[in-house]
Amino acid sequence: MIAASAAIVTLAMGVRQSFGLYLTPMTLELGIDRQTFGLVLALQNLLFGAVQPFVGAYADKHGPVRVLMIGAVVYVAGMALTATASGVWGLGIGFGALVGMAMSGVTFVVTMGAVGKIVAPEKRTLAFGIITAGGSLGQFFVVPMAQALIDAAGWRNSLYMLAAMLVLIAPLAFGLMSKRGAAAAAPHTGLPLNLALKQAFADKSWWLLCSGYFVCGFHVTFVGIHFPTYITDQGLPSSIGATGLALIGLFNILGSWMWGAWGGKHSKKHLLAILYALRGVAIIIFLLTPLSSFSALAFAASFGFLWLGTVPLTNGLVAQMYGLRNLTALTGIVFFGHQIGAFLGAWLGGLVFDVTGSYNMVWYISIGLAFTAAVANLPIRQSPPQTAPQTP
Repeated sequence: MIAASAAIVTLAMGVRQSFGLYLTPMTLELGIDRQTFGLVLALQNLLFGAVQPFVGAYADKHGPVRVLMIGAVVYVAGMALTATASGVWGLGIGFGALVGMAMSGVTFVVTMGAVGKIVAPEKRTLAFGIITAGGSLGQFFVVPMAQALIDAAGWRNSLYMLAAMLVLIAPLAFGLMSKRGAAAAAPHTGLPLNLALKQAFADKSWWLLCSGYFVCGFHVTFVGIHFPTYITDQGLPSSIGATGLALIGLFNILGSWMWGAWGGKHSKKHLLAILYALRGVAIIIFLLTPLSSFSALAFAASFGFLWLGTVPLTNGLVAQMYGLRNLTALTGIVFFGHQIGAFLGAWLGGLVFDVTGSYNMVWYISIGLAFTAAVANLPIRQSPPQTAPQTP
């Protein structure tokens, strides 16, 4: 199940992380500005998060296989529709609405929810880290391939080719069929979903965890979408931006595994605080260092190590605090906070550039958010709420 989950996330997230490469060719051919492109991807991220809790609740009840297969079909349809777009509406429906909703069925929340229910507690965060690393493996391989396809065949044909890869998610979904027995029985104990939601929403630690994940979404989406264009704006070749995204993926393979492994041995909230603070430090060093190909790639590598280490730690905390019965639904709701941040990271990047002609303000906001998230994670209570209502 872990191998199948990692392969699915490799495909789904690898394609998604290439979307920033399409900013320049799409805006030039379709006659739209960066703010509009950023708003489309912001819509994608917002729908990704808004639909996720409902998809997660369905997966908790009916299993992940059907969810993954439907998500794959919608993902392919969204990519194909985008390839035929002649203006902002086609881009919005394809890249925005369809791809956004599809992502909620084929990425971390659904796959980790299935795996988390059968893995031993002391190994759970490590398993989540391995799955998260799958997304980075996809980024390392798919992003340079997407850039090569754009250069060789144009952005429209490259979307068709990437869509063909996504078809593989459907057969991989059968690898997440869990076996019934003692290991599968434990997740069915615990509170019903309505009482679990009431418990979480009344918990201060829940909201602190969500606020930190909001910052994660802002960071990774702003950097993932606007970093390649920021690099070319400064006079560096486009290949540096694509290589930078690939390096983020490569170093996050190591980072996701290590943060996940550390989360099984040390305080998850303290690790999250350290991770967010290090992001702020990495951005400060990047902005203070004269920009060159080396400094851009060095930033990508360092930020990559910190890229998605939040995922196994955050999902592990949700399981530790609220149990397994509603794990996919609850992590889906936390992930909605992540995607609200992603919406703002995608949209504000384009908006601020169109207004000021520079991304500097968004970089400064990113630094402030990093240290705010570090502080917000420190008071989180890592044990189940003491006032938990009893199971009927």
